[in-house]
This record gives sequence, C-alpha cells and structure tokens, in this order.
Amino acid sequence: MDLVRIILAIILPPLGVFLQVGLGKHFWLNILLTLLGYIPGIVHAVYIIAKR
Repeated sequence: MDLVRIILAIILPPLGVFLQVGLGKHFWLNILLTLLGYIPGIVHAVYIIAKR
C-alpha cells in the first residue's frame, strides 16, 4: 500500500499525504509546499509516507 501512496505522492503530493494522515497539519503544509514549488511538495509527501 505504501508503494501506491508514494506513486500518488509523486503525481499529486497532497493526495498522498491525505491518504496517510488525513486533513491534519501535514496535509495543509503539503498544499502550501506544493503551491510554492512542486518538488518541495513531493519531498515532503514522500517523507511523511516513509516516516510512518
């Protein structure tokens, strides 16, 4: 299941984070990072998924 989340995190980072933690602070932080730059959003999403 983590592989699917990582693939989704690469395509759409906030979706990967949402599937992992829901609508928490990490989700909103990831939306902000994705809006500021696509790569920081991906890095944060993969980090959140790999951490858990």
